[in-house]
Amino acid sequence: MFVAFVLILSSVMVLAGVRAPSSPQTPASATPAVPLAEQQYKNIQTLKGIPADQMIPAMQFISASLGVDCEYCHVRGAFEKDDKKPKLKARDMIVMMMAINKDSFKGHREVTCYSCHRGAAEPAGTPMVATEDSKPELRAENQSSEEKQDLPSADLILDKYLAAAGGAEALRKITSRAEKGTLLLGDKHVPVDVYAKAPNKRVATMHLPGGDSVTGFDGQSGWQSINSHPPRVRLSTAAETAAARMDADFYFPLHLKQLFDKFTVAPGESIAGQKTYLVTGRSEGQPPLKLYFDQQSGLLLRLVRYLESPLGRLPTQVDYADYRQADGVKIPFRWTLSRPGNRFTIQVDQLEQNIPVDDGKFTPPQPPPPAGEVPSAH
Repeated sequence: MFVAFVLILSSVMVLAGVRAPSSPQTPASATPAVPLAEQQYKNIQTLKGIPADQMIPAMQFISASLGVDCEYCHVRGAFEKDDKKPKLKARDMIVMMMAINKDSFKGHREVTCYSCHRGAAEPAGTPMVATEDSKPELRAENQSSEEKQDLPSADLILDKYLAAAGGAEALRKITSRAEKGTLLLGDKHVPVDVYAKAPNKRVATMHLPGGDSVTGFDGQSGWQSINSHPPRVRLSTAAETAAARMDADFYFPLHLKQLFDKFTVAPGESIAGQKTYLVTGRSEGQPPLKLYFDQQSGLLLRLVRYLESPLGRLPTQVDYADYRQADGVKIPFRWTLSRPGNRFTIQVDQLEQNIPVDDGKFTPPQPPPPAGEVPSAH
């Protein structure tokens, strides 16, 4: 994507010292059948029947909703054990939540863990007292007709964004991009390289003290790898791949109108002191995409998208800043990515465009052959 870059969560988890579960090392071009959760994990009870690659997003949703880590419910190194009471209670709560949605909301997922917990291990059962500064936010759909009537159409806002980014002709003149910068996560500063190539290839490398962490999209599939011996490679889930495909769209401002069936417009919140328009893209069967555009410049200041899990949607927010002109197009040299319990910033220091970039850079590393096996010369 022209102005978006998102490191997959597993890369940031590695930086923070947490390892995501690895999957078999499979070439990115392959599309193996996804097993069910109970086929890949031990002692699955309430979440039987979901795809195995949805298990980690489900656990991440619980963690974000309750503000806890894995060991609140699980035994370290033996996640299948039922030794902790919170794990047993979590099963009861999942059953209750599913029953409420089935019986009261015709099976639609209206109630989630977050509905009651709001980021706390203990659910909120008592209303908060009013304070001088606390004012309920007015949802866009409840705003008065007077507030809505002066809003421009989605087409006008998206056209202004395309023009602010440089326009179709200038965008098409750029076919590759190399960025070098720094990832800021707490007190850690890590060198980062990002390469992108039209129409839809992207790879980012974090140079960690213990080895590189790489996130890539080869035009078809997303992947992550850790430089170890042998290298560990994890293919992206279907939801991660959909997000990576959007990020890798080199001409995102040019293609945005075709990504969704319907766009709606509402007043957006102020971002870095700038008034915004909120444009929400929707298509049947997909989570929405929220886009906040600067009312004055037309540039994209914030993007919010969602990863579906069996228990609820996990949000990802990207804030863009420090736009600069480069070869006739405007590019953010700084962006901040925020997820529940996770936030980091990328600052670009050097940028080059229209340079040769080998397609091999976007493919995941292949694991070495088994011991004793001689690699084929063909």
